[in-house]
Order: sequence, then C-alpha cells, then structure tokens
Amino acid sequence: MQVLWRIPGLAALLGLALLAGPAAAQDFGRLGGVSVDVRPLDAYGRGPQAEALRADLTAALRQAFGDRIVRGAPTLVVRVSGLSLNPYAGAQGAGRSGLGGGGVTDYLEGEALLVGRDGTVLARHPQLSALPASSGGAWYDPASERRRVGALAEHYAAWLRRQLPTR
Repeated sequence: MQVLWRIPGLAALLGLALLAGPAAAQDFGRLGGVSVDVRPLDAYGRGPQAEALRADLTAALRQAFGDRIVRGAPTLVVRVSGLSLNPYAGAQGAGRSGLGGGGVTDYLEGEALLVGRDGTVLARHPQLSALPASSGGAWYDPASERRRVGALAEHYAAWLRRQLPTR
C-alpha cells in the first residue's frame, strides 16, 4: 500500500473512491407516483402541444407503472426535453427499391428521474422514442398531429417500463 501513496494523483483518486463507497443502483420498482415536466418545451413556444403531451404522457405512465405505485416511495418524474413532429404527407418509403428508407420520423426525448421526498434526484435514465410520422393516421386528417403526440407518449411510457431497473 505504501507504493500506491507515492504515485502522484493515485492517492487522491483512491481516497475519493473510498469516500464515495459502493454505488448502489436505484430501484425503479416502487414509485410514489408519476409526474411529467414539459417546461423545457416552453422555450420553443410549444404551449398547447406541450400541454397535450403532458396529459397524454401522464396518463400513459400511470397505465404503464400503475402496479408499481406505493405510498411513500420516490416519484418518477419524466422531464421532456424534445418533441419533434416532422412534416408528413403520406407515401413514406415508397421508393422503387421497396426497401423504404428516407422515411419521416417523430421523436420524443426526455429523462426519467427518480426523485426522493426531499427533492433529491436519486437516479436518472435518458430515453429517446421514435415512431413513424404515419402513426397518427391519414396525414390529411386534422386530428392526425394530435394522435401522433398520443402515440409517442404511449410508446415512450411502454419502453420506459421495459428499460428502468427493478430488483
């Protein structure tokens, strides 16, 4: 051990590692509730669309994690950092090769946070969901864009359920 202390920087690194102790992976198996934060989207002027996403994603998370919600556990907060609904006018991937490609995709990006009762972030899990822009149905239907937001929310919640670690 004496030799280790003589190597510059190694002693400090070893000391920090000992102070930190073992890093325990946080368990997302028990949740006190779910919440969705769409405030980062406000900077892009996505007001009504962001609020629709918040409602859809909250409902989808409650559906996906309903069996894990128990009183007193940390809260699952999904902070949405990006929503991209690309222009869609039908005929995705209709190239002559029949292999698709060049398709139009919608994206929902965010981070799942496990937040303790005191507001401390106990764990983080970034996630990006992608769906074809056609997920909202016919492009000429005025309700298509709203359905696309709902489809992204359901997809995001379902994949989050699969990805979060539980014991």
